[in-house]
Amino acid sequence: MLGRQRSTGRSSLIVFAVSVICGGFLLGGISESFAADRPQWGEAWSRNNISPEVGLPDWFDPGKVSSATGEVDLGTTANVRWVARLGTVTYATPIIAEGKVFQGTNNGNPRDPRVEGDRGILMCFDEKTGEFLWQLVVSKLYEYKWADWHLCGITSPPTVENGRAYLVSNRCEVLCLDIHGLADGNAGPFLDEGRHMSPPEDPPLEPTAKDADIIWLYDMPKELGVRPHNASNCSILIDGDLLYVCTSNGVEWTHSRVDNPEAPSIIVLEKHAGRLVAVDDFGIGPDIIHGQWSSPAMGEVGGKKMIFWGGGNGFVYGFEALKPDQLANAPKPLRIRPTWYFNGHPLAQTQDHIPYDHQEQSTSFEVVANPVFYNNRVYVAVTQDAFHNMLDGWLVCLDAAGGGNITRNGLVWNYRGTRACVSTVAIADGLLYVADHAGRLHCLDAESGSVYWVHDAGGPIWASPLVADGKIYLGTGRKALWVLRAGRSLEVLHQITMPDRILCTPAAAHGTLYVATQRHLYAVAQPAVLTGR
Repeated sequence: MLGRQRSTGRSSLIVFAVSVICGGFLLGGISESFAADRPQWGEAWSRNNISPEVGLPDWFDPGKVSSATGEVDLGTTANVRWVARLGTVTYATPIIAEGKVFQGTNNGNPRDPRVEGDRGILMCFDEKTGEFLWQLVVSKLYEYKWADWHLCGITSPPTVENGRAYLVSNRCEVLCLDIHGLADGNAGPFLDEGRHMSPPEDPPLEPTAKDADIIWLYDMPKELGVRPHNASNCSILIDGDLLYVCTSNGVEWTHSRVDNPEAPSIIVLEKHAGRLVAVDDFGIGPDIIHGQWSSPAMGEVGGKKMIFWGGGNGFVYGFEALKPDQLANAPKPLRIRPTWYFNGHPLAQTQDHIPYDHQEQSTSFEVVANPVFYNNRVYVAVTQDAFHNMLDGWLVCLDAAGGGNITRNGLVWNYRGTRACVSTVAIADGLLYVADHAGRLHCLDAESGSVYWVHDAGGPIWASPLVADGKIYLGTGRKALWVLRAGRSLEVLHQITMPDRILCTPAAAHGTLYVATQRHLYAVAQPAVLTGR
């Protein structure tokens, strides 16, 4: 066991968005052929939430929403390419790849009248027109009442590569989907889509061309005893033929214990058939504070590919990516051991024994954001439980080349100004931007940690900033989309009032900015791009 930080608390009414949250790219950056797509959360594989897109708008009018239909009247918008109606609760970041846009949501606005009630939904739209193409429908994981919070929908953004979309469903399944859906036939080997769309107590539905085509499915609760808490979330990391997945294993509904502490926190699957090839040996299980929603990142350190991930016990881990020769003739799943680990509790800098108040969660820390790899360093916020209104946290910059316990010798710099924070950082031109839960956007020097400015955007903030085209885009829970000039001086370009809260991180591709509110997905572009809509 590397540490003990489990806490208990009240059952949460979760307000969950992953800031948090890969493919055939050259290590260290996106290849030119995919430069305009956004096939995964953040840059491959660093998770740095920047984009090479240019010509993005710094303002748009989101238009008026019809009280009768819930649709946005495009005639009342400006600089808007198209708007797609989603469910009623949306937490996932939009993904844009291979001519399609993928958006996780819930079933609050059913596209299929046969699908009634609460479901997890992944919608697929045509990138140019916003036309609805197909959807993945997933019944709720009600076998464990704390595992799939009502109305959350699908919170995981898919990772798209070569006609396949890989994601974690609200039932804590790892799915491989054909990005064309069933319109081009059922590719198999999974052929039971109709059964998968319905709860076990209901008869299966007859799939149509507007439904998802599941290639294969790996059921983590069934196969590994994983018990997620509130939501299953991970932006899957692809490295060659392998998928790195956070399992979302967490505490049970009373928050007093981890239901299955033996379940893994990180697994590795073979991407073509979903075969399990490795599980972690980190010993996190008994020490999970709440849930586990951080997604793995990857970078090259000293000639080796390293994976970085933040655990639900408040630790940050670095471990070597698996090599093909390790998998040859492996009789059972390999055990992944950390190359280094960092105890993210601030007291661990000076104390070997840290007292924990398991009843109030007031002294425990966890990692919700995605680690970001940049210039041989790992940047990540470590936080108290923002879901239960805990206030403390800090941003840490770690030396990615360490070994063993780097808690005291691997910390390059830290910043206590963020306090509670679930956002992933974005780093561009040596400047780091991070938003905290209280509603402040911070700009720091990535090398030294020096603070340039702090902007009060109004909380709560569950999303992460996107840096693109010299601008910073950030949505808030107060229906505001902020657009600021990227740089050492604070300059607000626009504050755009949206019809709904924004709990998702914006994305950009092909000259278009994508902003998902709770009920709508906006494709926003300059007039020159709009002429092609």
